[in-house]
Amino acid sequence: MDKIQKIKGFADLFPPDSTVFAFIEQTARDVFSRYGYRELRVPVLERTELFSRSIGEETDVVQKEMYTFPDRKGRSLTLRPEATAGVMRALIEDKRAGEGLAKFFAYGPMFRYERPQKGRMRQFHQIDVEAVGSPEPLLDAEVLLMLDQYLRALGLSELTVELNSLGCRECRPVFLDVLREFLKGMHKEKLCDDCMRRKLTNPLRVLDCKVPQCKEFTADAPRITDHLCPDCAEHFAAVRRILDAAGLDYTLNPRLVRGLDYYVRTTFEIVSGNIGSQSSVAGGGRYDGLVASLGGADVPGVGFACGMERLALLIGGVTEAAPDFVLVVLDPAGLDRGLLLAQDLRRAGFAGEAPFAAKSVKSQMRAADKSGASFCLVLGADELAQGTVVVKNMRAGGQETVGQDLLPAFLRARLEEAQGE
Repeated sequence: MDKIQKIKGFADLFPPDSTVFAFIEQTARDVFSRYGYRELRVPVLERTELFSRSIGEETDVVQKEMYTFPDRKGRSLTLRPEATAGVMRALIEDKRAGEGLAKFFAYGPMFRYERPQKGRMRQFHQIDVEAVGSPEPLLDAEVLLMLDQYLRALGLSELTVELNSLGCRECRPVFLDVLREFLKGMHKEKLCDDCMRRKLTNPLRVLDCKVPQCKEFTADAPRITDHLCPDCAEHFAAVRRILDAAGLDYTLNPRLVRGLDYYVRTTFEIVSGNIGSQSSVAGGGRYDGLVASLGGADVPGVGFACGMERLALLIGGVTEAAPDFVLVVLDPAGLDRGLLLAQDLRRAGFAGEAPFAAKSVKSQMRAADKSGASFCLVLGADELAQGTVVVKNMRAGGQETVGQDLLPAFLRARLEEAQGE
């Protein structure tokens, strides 16, 4: 029978890749919790309407990239292409949107039918952060500062923060009219097929096109920051003032529009020059009005998402912690006692392994060396009879015979000595 292979664009993650992902997730918990964010878990499967209403019918995500299918009752369901809409739906259903400032983070798999490429798969993973309930520019600034803190905690430093404002319901329509007029005379020889469609349905996306000819012929396109209303201009200036005071370097990018319709005012992206043409590793912004469009209260919000695959490319490898001990059993009669001794050590907080079957001393010692364990614990016939164990210090050298009941305290003392050196 032919073996079953994985679907193209869906990756298996073994160590060390899974170790890097665990590091990314744990660092998110550590950093975000210091800013008052709590973890939320939402389903990967939602009603299709949620994404068509939140992301926008005319976006590439909805029109080309979603995994959508009917269930057995004919309801249209979609594997989530992004996290924000699902988080908003959860906050609305649980009546948390509109009850003060709600601050949550989530992580997990997303799904888009795209051409698999470096750092981008059809099943990909994101870290998602959402703060709902405040319109203040100080929240925008703090979110960006937290994102910077998070990326630094991951060990990343050579990144560029790109910043823009997309205006609001009052000033963006005015800008869109100006932009449509600019794009009016652009024909196929100047714009790609997608942008020929976008200039009518979603002209902002033309500014974000990566096709060289589109970038060339729209280089002199009007800038949205030149058409901000007084309130949006003041909001953007306040965000920049805080970032400047905090010493966060950023670059103003008037072509930064993001790919989803719900963004307003502050928008940002973190890019790297080390992972090829798909350089964005994180992005987000403000989405006032999104909650109301999904049937909730008319409350503002701001957030961001980080692509975990791209973060993993930048991080490289993460060193896995070596075990504290490896147990070597010289007498097959000691296998039971060895397993129970290892269990006692694990209860005491140590990490390590014990054999399940009789093997040669040579092969067991070779495995102990290879594991990188701090201690090799040898249990032979004499030790079984005397209730002791031989402790070989695999780093400092030497060995000592220790009573099995005293073993946890002995190992802890030796590890503390090693850390103090």
